Amino acid sequence: MSTAPTYAEHLLTPGVTESVSLGSTFGVMAFHGGHLEKVTDIIASSVAQQTGSSYYEVLHAEDVPTHMPSKLVDPAESPKLAEFLDHVDVAIAFHGYGRDHLRRVVLLGGSHRTLAAHLAASIEDALPKYEGRYDLDEIPPELRGVHVDNPVNRPRGGGVQIELPPSLRWHWDDKNWSDFGGARRAPQVDMFIGAMVEAIHAWDSGTDEKPSFW
Repeated sequence: MSTAPTYAEHLLTPGVTESVSLGSTFGVMAFHGGHLEKVTDIIASSVAQQTGSSYYEVLHAEDVPTHMPSKLVDPAESPKLAEFLDHVDVAIAFHGYGRDHLRRVVLLGGSHRTLAAHLAASIEDALPKYEGRYDLDEIPPELRGVHVDNPVNRPRGGGVQIELPPSLRWHWDDKNWSDFGGARRAPQVDMFIGAMVEAIHAWDSGTDEKPSFW
């Protein structure tokens, strides 16, 4: 009987690349990036660059379909992830999901509920056709991102897991994922990035209370 690979073994898989860039103590993550949960790393890297945030990503080539559960993304098996988590106070992680009845809903789980509400409000202001859903009772249990071992919850102040539906990541005119296969940047992707940048700048400026939830 075969066993699931450890995170260290996963990172050694051909076609899997890991990188970290340290900036501010606000962290941005996309560890299911590349061809696995498409466009999540494109959004995350843009948000991190425009806010000066620290950034951790793992990219997967097209022929690497393995989805490592978030609770198994272990900093004890990744010096780069450990360095990132030790540096940041709070983090957000971008993921992709798909549910037919939630086609225009961005789900905001994770341990930091005040930050989740703050980000949800920014999303709805910038993209009125989308809902930023942060009530954990209204998020499918498997998408709530509240497990203690989920890396987004490991920073000192906790974090928010952001699940993005396909409709937000797809370029409707180019009929492909935004920024993939020659497709241009989808307009709603740019608007979403702008919303996240604005929300992080407001958060870092101290305009919102930031109590500890972890």
